[in-house]
Amino acid sequence: MEQAGTQLASAALLDAGAQTVQLGSPDSDAGVLRGAIDAHFGASDGLVCDHEPILPKVFISDMDSTMIGQECIDELADFAGLKAKIADITERAMQGELDFESALRERVGLLKGLRESAVDDCLAERIRPMPGARVLVQTLRKLGCRTVLVTGGFHHFADPIAAMLGFEHVVGNRLGVADGKLTGELAGPVVDSSVKKATLIAEVEAASAGLERPVASLATGDGANDIPMLVEATYGLAYYAKPKARAAANGWVERGDLTSVLRLLGIDEQDWVLD
Repeated sequence: MEQAGTQLASAALLDAGAQTVQLGSPDSDAGVLRGAIDAHFGASDGLVCDHEPILPKVFISDMDSTMIGQECIDELADFAGLKAKIADITERAMQGELDFESALRERVGLLKGLRESAVDDCLAERIRPMPGARVLVQTLRKLGCRTVLVTGGFHHFADPIAAMLGFEHVVGNRLGVADGKLTGELAGPVVDSSVKKATLIAEVEAASAGLERPVASLATGDGANDIPMLVEATYGLAYYAKPKARAAANGWVERGDLTSVLRLLGIDEQDWVLD
């Protein structure tokens, strides 16, 4: 196969149903290679790297629309009758059209006065894990990979979600609460794209202590706020991502579920931790 001057030396479908593609090529231009993949396979699950994938020792993931199928702040806003307004701001921030911190503070401000117990109601009624999320996290953890959930969302949601899926550590924002109601403010510093990247770097450094070279890392995300950590990771997988995030990552999933990440890394299904 040949596309835009790029030769694909070999091609194999790892999973015919999900269109998970593994490719070999002598071409060193990853961008051109990805264009060839898109042209030949359309929507697919793929990873472009200059070596046979190895097991990562650090896994960092976004939460909203990556590990879970919802945007928590949008669903919480529905309890205040503001979902459409807040969801529009969320989408523009994820597309990279708005400054993340200012967009976050604006949305949180609109929730001022909402009862804190709405978070529990929202978790129970609205929030569901992405298909394959628990299998991915639990499998990587069993194989000795450090698992960290890093979100621009809130600990109110992230802590129980992390416990459910098997993440060992959580980094996120905190909602201000007083007298059982949201104050419309954030408590503490904002977790933005720079914090996500810094968390990945710190976790890799810790896992690499005493080794000759840094360990391999994996990151998954879907929005503009995830781009720095996707680029920093050895394997940055964009999961049903916005165009800017997909373009920045060296891997993508847009046909299968999160278990496609395991296939792309070459992890045998016999080693998976199934629900």
